[in-house]
Amino acid sequence: MAVIGPGAIGTTIAALLHERHIAVTIAGRSPRGSLQLDTDRGAVTVPGPVLTDPTRSTAAADVVFLAVKATQTAAAEPWLTALCEPSTVVCVLQNGIEQIETVAPLVPRSTVVPAIVWFPAERRPDGMVRLRGTPRLTVPRTDGADRIRDLLQHTGCALEIAEDFRTLAWQKLLQNAVAGLMALTGRRAGMFHRGDVGGVALAYLRECLAVARADGADLADDEPERLLEKFRAFPSDMGTSMLSDREDGRPLEWEARNGVIGRLGRRYGIPTPVGDVVVPLLAAASDGPG
Repeated sequence: MAVIGPGAIGTTIAALLHERHIAVTIAGRSPRGSLQLDTDRGAVTVPGPVLTDPTRSTAAADVVFLAVKATQTAAAEPWLTALCEPSTVVCVLQNGIEQIETVAPLVPRSTVVPAIVWFPAERRPDGMVRLRGTPRLTVPRTDGADRIRDLLQHTGCALEIAEDFRTLAWQKLLQNAVAGLMALTGRRAGMFHRGDVGGVALAYLRECLAVARADGADLADDEPERLLEKFRAFPSDMGTSMLSDREDGRPLEWEARNGVIGRLGRRYGIPTPVGDVVVPLLAAASDGPG
């Protein structure tokens, strides 16, 4: 087994597999001797090393978990080439709804399985990852899904094989899209208790809902209100990965989490006026100039 990208998500997967005594190849940009996951059950140390040179990898993997950010997918291609063969299943642990379109061209001989990631995990400044609850993955009923299910059995990661994966993927995308407002303001979930912010969030979610339905998602009329209440129920100091990326000066996943909605809106003839403001601001916050 292999994990590409030992961030919060990759570290969690590697630790869960390690606890089952499954050997894991860990690939990343920076060398590290081990990975540490802090859970309510105690700390888990995954022995390394974290490999950084794909040209020195000689063994392909049965299953590869691609856990880099969407902005880093192209840079992960040398690792995918080194670790994948025709029988390899690549499980894409990324935000967005275009995992297959993005990753499949990089591994044309392998099976790509997209996943919706529900991991309450965050990486601390010291490199340790804190897991606050039960991690969950949702994958579509497709080739390779059973292999991932069998691998993750008894690991503590709940896995659902969904019949209507597209609807669930869009549901998560709407949540990620409106969370982008936190990255713009530099504030955490408590900001959604403001009436004016709530109004902007609802307007944005409603136009996202229209695009989602045009793209085949079966979401209810009250999905925007439900998501707003979900954010208001979060601890006021809860952030989002995009906010953390902005605070740390890393590129933002604005295209995978927000830009795709406007792009599909234009394809389907659906106006996205709020997104047309949010996306350029996120792109500028991520990429500059200035």
